[in-house]
Amino acid sequence: MSADWLNYHHLLYFWTVVREGSISKACDKLSLAQPTISGQLRKLEQTLGGKLFDRAGRELVMTELGQMVYRYAEEIFTTGNELMDAVRGRPTGRPLRLVVGIPGVISKTVVYKLLSPVLDMSEKIHLVCREASQSELLQMLVSHELDVVLSDVPAGSLLQVRAFNHSLGTSPVGWFGTAALVQQCRESFPQCMQSMPCLLPAESTTLRRSVDHWCYENSLSLNSIGEFDDTALMKVFASAGRGLIPLPMVVEKEVREQMGLYLLGVISGATEDFYAISVERKISHPGVAMFSEVARRQLYGDTKVTEVAPLDTDSGFIDDRFL
Repeated sequence: MSADWLNYHHLLYFWTVVREGSISKACDKLSLAQPTISGQLRKLEQTLGGKLFDRAGRELVMTELGQMVYRYAEEIFTTGNELMDAVRGRPTGRPLRLVVGIPGVISKTVVYKLLSPVLDMSEKIHLVCREASQSELLQMLVSHELDVVLSDVPAGSLLQVRAFNHSLGTSPVGWFGTAALVQQCRESFPQCMQSMPCLLPAESTTLRRSVDHWCYENSLSLNSIGEFDDTALMKVFASAGRGLIPLPMVVEKEVREQMGLYLLGVISGATEDFYAISVERKISHPGVAMFSEVARRQLYGDTKVTEVAPLDTDSGFIDDRFL
């Protein structure tokens, strides 16, 4: 039966009868006459193609169909009541959902450092993480499937919609590897990089472009043995001693303790920026506000506001650094 043909008023009367325990009590609750409710229940039974109640003496007992319909009605009308409570600013009793889009190129360790404090908020948060490409995530954002997108690049003119780049901070970048690889290269860094095996992020990433620029500035030709779209997979290969990898310095402690990767040296002039992209000029979701504050105060320090040229003033995208 198509939901287009379901009369939700009839379903409400049925739900109320079950909750109140009798038709007469439901009449008092709904301020309706008994023949009205009885007639609407018969119409609902006709729509659903079966009986909702059986008589047991003077009492009504739900049939198997009635029990199934009641379970759905309970969910429908409970959710509806919670919706009205949420609109009116009253607590719903359910955790607040925070749906975050995460491109595969952004470090999962950075993502964890940003989002972990959200789970410790006094207001209960149900965290949902979605992974996809930057363009796919932006499409999901503007269709309100996501609350925010974490990214290492600001939203540009990929979509003709209005969105805002909230700068979370900037981290220097360094070369990391196992103790054995770092020990081989430390004395002659950075010239030794030409002979050491390197694992690199994909060419389309900002981190890769920073590394390539550093190589150009230092007249270096890296011994690249692999490229990765997923930084998590790149770190797994590095932890097995397969090569040196570039990572933002903000994750130095975590990759050393969790993956046995040590800092070899800083890639001078290279940085990785982090953004929270939303469809709001001012962040309103408490979970997004929390991790934005954590990023600015604890991970990267205060982010200064600098006036820069708009990315694309015709696209509708606005960088909050010049708001």
